[in-house]
Amino acid sequence: MRVEHTIEINAPAETVWAVTADINNWPDWTPTVEKATRQDDGPFRIGSHARMQQPGMPEAIWTVIEMEEGKSFVWETHMRGIHFTATHHTVPTETGCTNTLGLELKSVLAFLLWPIAKRQALKTLETENKGLKEFCEAK
Repeated sequence: MRVEHTIEINAPAETVWAVTADINNWPDWTPTVEKATRQDDGPFRIGSHARMQQPGMPEAIWTVIEMEEGKSFVWETHMRGIHFTATHHTVPTETGCTNTLGLELKSVLAFLLWPIAKRQALKTLETENKGLKEFCEAK
């Protein structure tokens, strides 16, 4: 079960990527994250971990499993018997960039909850993308 949300951002892709990769500051621009703390030092890369607290969810450790520096990353976590995979992808355009966020849930429980969870997951991605857009366009 997967949902995606794409938005046009009138800011350079480099700016959007820098804000996205600065995990500790996500609460500054999105209400979908209450607290975010990198669990490792150095550049954001495959293997990087972040402890995230999101509204209505238990605290989780997200681990980067794929990355194309300056363009995209994929990370995953496990919560309440569900495997979550989230994607962040930024593509330059003539007027700035597009940013696509995706969320995939895997497990029997996710399958059973999907009719209810799908709407909330899409709303969360849309809220996050709108916050990113507003923050980056104001820079």
